[in-house]
Amino acid sequence: MKRTQVAIIGAGPAGLMLSQLLAARGIDTVVLERHSRDYVESRIRAGVLEHQSAAALRAAGVGARMDAQGMAHSSIDLAFAGAHHRIDLEGLTGKKIMVYGQHEVVKDLIAQRLADGGDIRFEAEVNAIEGLDGDQPKVRYTHNGQPHELVCDFIAGCDGYHGVSRTSVPSNALKVYEHRYPYAWLGVLAEAAPTSDELVYARHETGFALYSMRSPSVTRLYFQCRPDEDPEAWSDAALWAELHRRLETGDGWTINEGPILQKNVAPMRSFVVEPMRYQRLFLAGDAAHIVPPTGAKGMNLALADVQVLAPALVRWFEAGDPRGLDSYSEVCLKRVWRVQRFSVWMTRMLHAQPDADAFEERLQQAELASAAACESAARHLAENYVGLPLEAPAT
Repeated sequence: MKRTQVAIIGAGPAGLMLSQLLAARGIDTVVLERHSRDYVESRIRAGVLEHQSAAALRAAGVGARMDAQGMAHSSIDLAFAGAHHRIDLEGLTGKKIMVYGQHEVVKDLIAQRLADGGDIRFEAEVNAIEGLDGDQPKVRYTHNGQPHELVCDFIAGCDGYHGVSRTSVPSNALKVYEHRYPYAWLGVLAEAAPTSDELVYARHETGFALYSMRSPSVTRLYFQCRPDEDPEAWSDAALWAELHRRLETGDGWTINEGPILQKNVAPMRSFVVEPMRYQRLFLAGDAAHIVPPTGAKGMNLALADVQVLAPALVRWFEAGDPRGLDSYSEVCLKRVWRVQRFSVWMTRMLHAQPDADAFEERLQQAELASAAACESAARHLAENYVGLPLEAPAT
């Protein structure tokens, strides 16, 4: 049996960042991760960091490689009706975004935690969470084939949608909101130099497509597909042909081709659970909410959660003040629902809707035209895309 102050389940951005923030204030944590280190460091996920997320990583001492290798972007492009339309993020908000893969953020956090002597246990399978209604909850897990028990003051469930944390809460204590979309994204990772300085969000009559990048030599591309699409049914030539068709607008801009390193289908859903706290268990990241990827908000919401939770835990340990913990769920959910609204708006504006009639399609075109031509509409998009300000916790 081991004792710690905060048991963190999940070594994704939320769990690792929480451990980093708490360690800076002398609070002991143990991070339990069911997968291997190689697995979590190579798991390809979103790659857009909001202005505040990038600033938070720098403040936590893990931003040096991001600033050296990441790509700061001051705008995005909307491509529709045969033309590109620039949304000037920096001009409208004074802020930029950073393109830097989630797996790179995870690598940086793991390296720093281990360098600082942090306790991260990979391949640790959590079997049960007990005693949440008391002041000494326990996490039972298996590591290296042996059973272990971790006693703590609080538990942070940062283990994703399929993790054990949320399912350890009585079902009648949570309210679940969920919506599944009738389409998915087929994603392609290619060894090809980017041909655009900015991300391109394209609305084509056959469906949405996204042009993004991971490095000066690697591009990440997506296009709308069926939820049951088989990526292996697509040859490389067919994938490139479809991406050319949806992304290119006839103005001479094209995309580079190269060896395809990975292809996969990502389903799309919106999910929120309320509240994000049960007794001494706090949910963060995908364990509490999932957004459609169109607005590039998943990792950013996870990092925002722990920027609320960490100072609340510090106040409790340093001063016995529970107000930050008591308001954690309310504060986070305000942001979660605003981000859900923006992500759903972006999704509906850019995707071909299977059951849309001609009237709805014309409205969708008008929405895109407004975002591109109307300064107030463009500002609304830009302010949400670079990231909403964090709300101050209860005082």
